[in-house]
Amino acid sequence: MKPLALIFLSLISLFSLSSSSPSLSVSPQTLPKSGDPVTIRWSGIENPSKLDWLGIYSPPNSSSDDFIGYVFLSKSATWQSGSGSITIPLVNLRSRYKIRIFRWTESEINPKRQDHDQNPLPGTKHLLAESGEIGFGPGRGPEQVHLAFSGREDEMRVMFVTHDGKDSFVRYGLGPGRLDRVVGTRVGRYEREDMCDAPANESVGWRDPGYIHDGVMSDLKKGKRYYYKVGSDSGGWSATYNFVSRNEDSDETIAFLFGDMGTATPYATFIRTQDESISTMKWISRDIEALGDKPSFISHIGDISYARGYAWLWDHFFNQIEPVSSKVPYHVCIGNHEYDWPQQPWKPDWSYSVYGKDGGGECGVPYSLRFNMPGNSSELTGTRAPPTRNLYYSFSMGAVHFVYISTETNFLPGSSQYNFIKHDLESVDREKTPFVVVQGHRPMYTTSHENRDAPFRERMLEHLEPLFVKNNVTLALWGHVHRYERFCPLNNFTCGEAFPVHVVIGMAGQDWQPIWEPRPEHTDVPIFPQPSRSLYRGGEFGYTRLVSTKEKLTFSYVGNHDGEVHDKVEILASGQVLNGDSGNRATSGSKMVQSTFSLYVKGASVLVLGAFVGYVVGYISHARRDAASGPNWTPVKNEVI
Repeated sequence: MKPLALIFLSLISLFSLSSSSPSLSVSPQTLPKSGDPVTIRWSGIENPSKLDWLGIYSPPNSSSDDFIGYVFLSKSATWQSGSGSITIPLVNLRSRYKIRIFRWTESEINPKRQDHDQNPLPGTKHLLAESGEIGFGPGRGPEQVHLAFSGREDEMRVMFVTHDGKDSFVRYGLGPGRLDRVVGTRVGRYEREDMCDAPANESVGWRDPGYIHDGVMSDLKKGKRYYYKVGSDSGGWSATYNFVSRNEDSDETIAFLFGDMGTATPYATFIRTQDESISTMKWISRDIEALGDKPSFISHIGDISYARGYAWLWDHFFNQIEPVSSKVPYHVCIGNHEYDWPQQPWKPDWSYSVYGKDGGGECGVPYSLRFNMPGNSSELTGTRAPPTRNLYYSFSMGAVHFVYISTETNFLPGSSQYNFIKHDLESVDREKTPFVVVQGHRPMYTTSHENRDAPFRERMLEHLEPLFVKNNVTLALWGHVHRYERFCPLNNFTCGEAFPVHVVIGMAGQDWQPIWEPRPEHTDVPIFPQPSRSLYRGGEFGYTRLVSTKEKLTFSYVGNHDGEVHDKVEILASGQVLNGDSGNRATSGSKMVQSTFSLYVKGASVLVLGAFVGYVVGYISHARRDAASGPNWTPVKNEVI
């Protein structure tokens, strides 16, 4: 054969090989803002398999095993042709992204490499294709905006994140075109070395958190709608947000309360994420719109993002709550998934079964730096990490005094926290705030079969319950157990008059479910009907609403499946409990109870909630259940947390 012919055949062969190689592209390559969608397209994959997958990487030079998340190509309707596309939103991590496609075979499944649901994590041995880099456009301004009350009634705190930490400001005023007041911000951050354990301090979990800014808007008039934006001329400004300031002259208090919400992701990752959190935020957004110019706030009592050492989940969480947290103050207390770690400073002998590795090595650092709650409570970590903050504090709003406590740090007599709780409860002016609501993460009362926490509950009952009873606490709200359960007014497991009403409200998103207390004669069957002290327990996700005047406090449980009230209790300033039994103590919901607030909600239910539309649409393919399906309570998993 002539040399020219050989060259020609070689070129044909090379062309054939190159044309059959997989290709991968993304568009757009520059995203305008965090949470915007990107479309990933591929073609040329020979003999496609259900185990073929794409990995999402940020920074783009991350090792193959250090993906942010992954999606199987079979999510595309056309995957069997070797071509397809998937669209997902990307949250800004202050670093560029890259997409890689891998082939993974059943013979390469590693039973030792699993997520925490015991699903095998995909292998990265066979790289098929890699995309160009994806970034975010300049001049977007700060992100992750969230409000909180400060220690003064005429102030509002705002926190946000930038990528460079340069000087940033808050402009605010009484109209969108009247942002005539300017205040600077303090800036802080934390480092990988501040994390105390894996995965938070390893390459698989650590990502740069950016710079966290903290500014306070002051001299606010009571009950007025203020407008504000954050940023700088050099780095860009955020959108203009608004909120209604506190009004201590008002006779009405409104709050939305829940625990254990977490965040959703449009991909699978190393740990379980919480799709139901989208519905929780959707319905609360509806309720806030219905309020008009009435101030309110959110209370999230522990297990905030469920990042557990995978840093980017904090970014997802703040991106997801921003449409709400930029409008109303977002208050938190610490939970086991923010804090717990093997060497935590306070871990008495009796607590060996209580405090484990639930914090994923974060040891409270992201929680402490990303939020700034009233008061100055803190505990040293015993490491180079900054002290753990936002442990216990209180504030009053209208007719209610709210107290937040830490169930993860020392609460026994003689501790700083015990002294705070005792002094705070004894100092409440019940003429001004006739109702007192205490909130913490792990419950003092639950009929969930929580043997692991038994030593903790014993000490809460011994040392804190007497303070609650003596000082006439109205409501004690708890999370940790991922269902709703309301008890009669209780003291030492005994129903009575004018005792605190305990309610477990940990049903906002996490779908690991507890096991109700079993029957002694049939340990595999839960007690049903439940013990007489438990008046209502529900198996549906949702949140609660508190509406109070100086005469009456109304506390309602809203189901995510329909946005309606399924349990309600009313408490008078005298301590008398009205409507304390919904008439349905089973796990199915009661009919909606009419209230003044529900009338506002009905008027707003037709809203599409535009701030959530793009976010929710990007997650539809990832959703594992329909968050608003039908009039009946949906089944939930029956697992121990």
